[in-house]
Amino acid sequence: MTPEDLSAAIRAALGDAVAAGQLTVPIPAEIRVERPKSRDHGDWATNIALQLAKPAGMPPREVAQILADRLTGVPGIASVDVAGPGFLNITLDAASAGELARTIVEAGQSYGTGTSEVGRTVNLEYISANPTGPLHIGHTRWAALGDAMVRVLRAAGAAVTAEYYINDAGGQVAKLGGSILAKLNGVPVPDGGYDGDYVDALAERVRQAHPDILDLPTDAAMQAAWDTAYPLQLQAIKDTLDRFNVHFDVWFSEHSLHSAGAVEQAVARLREQGHIEDRDGAVWLRTSDFGDDKDRVLIRANGIPTYFAADAAYYLSKKDRGFDEKIYLLGADHHGYIGRLKAIAACAGDDPERNIEVKIGQLVNIAGERMGKRRGNALFLDDLVEWLGTDALRYSLARYPADSPLDLDGEELRKQTNDNPVFYVQYAHARTRNVARLAEVDGVRKEDGFDAGLLTDETEAALLAALGDYPRVVAQSARLLEPHRVARYLEELAGRYHKWYDTCRVRPVNADDEVTDLHRTRLWLNDATSQVLANGLGLLGVSAPERM
Repeated sequence: MTPEDLSAAIRAALGDAVAAGQLTVPIPAEIRVERPKSRDHGDWATNIALQLAKPAGMPPREVAQILADRLTGVPGIASVDVAGPGFLNITLDAASAGELARTIVEAGQSYGTGTSEVGRTVNLEYISANPTGPLHIGHTRWAALGDAMVRVLRAAGAAVTAEYYINDAGGQVAKLGGSILAKLNGVPVPDGGYDGDYVDALAERVRQAHPDILDLPTDAAMQAAWDTAYPLQLQAIKDTLDRFNVHFDVWFSEHSLHSAGAVEQAVARLREQGHIEDRDGAVWLRTSDFGDDKDRVLIRANGIPTYFAADAAYYLSKKDRGFDEKIYLLGADHHGYIGRLKAIAACAGDDPERNIEVKIGQLVNIAGERMGKRRGNALFLDDLVEWLGTDALRYSLARYPADSPLDLDGEELRKQTNDNPVFYVQYAHARTRNVARLAEVDGVRKEDGFDAGLLTDETEAALLAALGDYPRVVAQSARLLEPHRVARYLEELAGRYHKWYDTCRVRPVNADDEVTDLHRTRLWLNDATSQVLANGLGLLGVSAPERM
């Protein structure tokens, strides 16, 4: 019996009680069951009686007892207890609980996916770094978290578009172009420009493409340098993200907003909405009407649009493309953007509490030998991947809530010990695959038998309970946009598997011993655990190794 099956059984019992006149309450579309913190409280628990007590006009324990009486004797349920103020603690019989192992193996990669977020159409924008240099440590956390959020939302049924906003308009052209020209002229880069080996490499590519570039007028030379360097640097960013197992559906150009007239159109639409004010020769959006700390200039007095005007046009583009929800993942220095982005949503006629969400990520610091030996003021994402590996880096960054400052020890992440969480989880998966390989050698085959009632060991009950909780964890992670819940769940599941492995054998003890259905059924449980570990690691963009 899966948690979904149990939820349906409770709902059916409630429907029977209503039909019999024992209760007069609305029947919820879904009844949630959760795993108790203590195994002494059964396999699953629900607080539905507490939720229904007020509409029923009865004490919660009386409502709970009515449901307990009707659930007792339902096939697959061993016992139902009323606890505390009115909780229902439910224990499944061994056969019903063990059946989950076969369910998981047969479901494969689809186990844990669900429909809790079906109907949500989400645009999730993250990273959006300027295409003027390599991605660095400041972008790394959002790369890992943003991609994991996309994955858990999709697993829960949401339609999600992952989008990267390319800041390829405005001052970037002059800054990068001017920096490249300085390199070609052999002079220091201008204040606020870009420096480093990558600029030297770009300058050489520009020289090859435009041998006469230093003979051109300055503006033309800057534009030529940008036109050559920009696609090269953008491709370098894409290549870095590919190595980090991060992929975007849309790469949206800021320049396209200006060239297509979208900025002017956005101003006109917001004026029609009645939120534009002409003041001191400039065009203002009255964002203070919707909670922003001050109004914002869209068009300067000299006629040049502000970055905020592009932000407004970009938001309207997302709205026009059919995204009901727009999620922005911004860096720690972007707190001031929350009010103004929500104000744009309100001015556009959206509900800022429903149609837009802005999440701010805190800084991450990674200490270690590589950090001490690096040159310059930034450690690039490529360097981090080379040093720590994609798996260790992604798992460690996804393991914590986005709003918590994060200090990681790079050398600890490289260690292959149980104190390293990513190693602990990946090793559990590798162990499941080794067990399966050795079982095959000994002639233990799943297809030769399965008897769920044989999984009676305490460690098996605990492992099955954890496996059954996986769909709920995925749904909750998607609803709250908190992938770290998947990581912490995987660590608990790995711990329960290791305890089971130490207690229960899948293979016969001696080569001459007979292979029984107990061995075969335990192989089903082993492979079910393997599948859930792989599925969960996949949601974090982390590999599930066959061997370690």
